[in-house]
Amino acid sequence: MYRISELGELVGLSRTTLLYYEKLGLIQGERLGNGYRTYSERDLQRLRLILQLQAGGLTLKECQACLEAKIDRDLLMNRLQALDDEIVQKQRSRALLASLLGEEGQTDWHDQASKVAPDEHLAWLIKQGFDEKEALRLKWLSKNMNEHEQYMADFMHVFSALDRWGPGFEGDTLQALSAVPFKPTNILEIGCGRGIATTVLAQNTDAKITALDNETTALERTIERATEAGVAEKIETVNASMTDIPLEKGQYDLIWAEGCAYVMGVNNALKQWRSLLSDNGVLVLSDMVWSVESPNPAIAAFLGSEYPDLTTAAVRIEQAKAAGYEVIDTFTMSKDAWEAYYTPLGERVAELEVTMTGSAALKDIKREVELMTTYFGDVNYQLFILAKAK
Repeated sequence: MYRISELGELVGLSRTTLLYYEKLGLIQGERLGNGYRTYSERDLQRLRLILQLQAGGLTLKECQACLEAKIDRDLLMNRLQALDDEIVQKQRSRALLASLLGEEGQTDWHDQASKVAPDEHLAWLIKQGFDEKEALRLKWLSKNMNEHEQYMADFMHVFSALDRWGPGFEGDTLQALSAVPFKPTNILEIGCGRGIATTVLAQNTDAKITALDNETTALERTIERATEAGVAEKIETVNASMTDIPLEKGQYDLIWAEGCAYVMGVNNALKQWRSLLSDNGVLVLSDMVWSVESPNPAIAAFLGSEYPDLTTAAVRIEQAKAAGYEVIDTFTMSKDAWEAYYTPLGERVAELEVTMTGSAALKDIKREVELMTTYFGDVNYQLFILAKAK
């Protein structure tokens, strides 16, 4: 037999709680001649069972029903499902904390953060000590803060020998330029990379060109290429982020941005870059889009992770109109643009596989080349020629 204080100590419940349980009939105490209340071993076991049922998510009333009547299977099934859902959420929460501590990979978390809160995700990365350039790369490439330095070193090593850092073709650039309804005089090229499109623009216009990129080596190659082509005097380079362009508003009659807007989000780019255009200025922008309604599951899964904002050309057009543009023209880039990027990239991967065994960056790039080559046609790049609406 147990006094109420002893019983409470054994099960971790207060005297008030035990008296309430007794009032409900869950336990049955006996009052001795000296006035003390005592409880049996059965009361102790009953309390322990109630505590286990409560831990399973049952209310006190439901615990009582389970002990005193036939088990309500529907009730227990509902509680079981709720508990399973809670366990899944707890596991996700644990994985998040483990990722931030570097105990687990961070790819899934970065993917989810990019989908639900892309701007805040980028701002948070910067608060962790990454400058904006590194934060953007981390967001879209390695997605692991603890392995980022080595990943990026490998990534840049792969691309250091390549001039194209994304799909593109001179013929497509010229076709888009021909759709601009005037002769531009002041061009801003955002995300110029290593200057392939920059040189084409310089060779085919009389405009002054400001080439902007956040990669120093890319800008150096841009000037080198322009010098070789005899058009360097037309080009001025600016080392800056596309998300915070330190240039005067309203001074460019043409903004050119091939394959780079996805980094900050195409919708954000449409809104932010508009202020840089002069009245009736034109934005030429290319972006990856779905070409079919039901893409192959393999490429859909890959790009769903790597580019969660990927959509159709029709959706991009509606976003452009909502951001204050009129569509002058739009067209799908040629397969030449695809092959001009992925063929040399695939050859570069094959060249480095022996010396970069175990490189996560090389593995990721190889997978991209294989999937994007195999499923060309399910996805492609689209060029949009957009006029700033009044």
